[in-house]
Amino acid sequence: MTGWVVLGAAVLLTGVLALVHRRYDGKLRHRAAGEDLRPLLTHHGEQATLLQFSSAFCAPCRATRATLARAADQVDGVVRVELDAESNLELVRRLGIVKTPTTLVLDRHGREVIRAAGQPRLADVLGALGT
Repeated sequence: MTGWVVLGAAVLLTGVLALVHRRYDGKLRHRAAGEDLRPLLTHHGEQATLLQFSSAFCAPCRATRATLARAADQVDGVVRVELDAESNLELVRRLGIVKTPTTLVLDRHGREVIRAAGQPRLADVLGALGT
């Protein structure tokens, strides 16, 4: 009987965790403006910068790359920058990046104002950019 209770609890917990993951994965969240990250970037946008942290074997990173590129093409003054998380571990730790892809929306001053862990939707990115 105890085995069935444990199994039932494990299945229930897995279901709850899956629902939580689905709810938050890729959602853009507003954040208090952080430090100026422009000195760390090779280039940045006049209005905003879409900074993506990726890893080599991350399938959602490829889809996120395409989404952010489309958003940058549609909004004047916005550029997309991609950094390899493994090659930038110090920065990843400093910014609290815990998964790839993670997208930071930086304002014109290079400060993080919005973050999405996971693959964001194009409509959400465009909305975050004020379009």
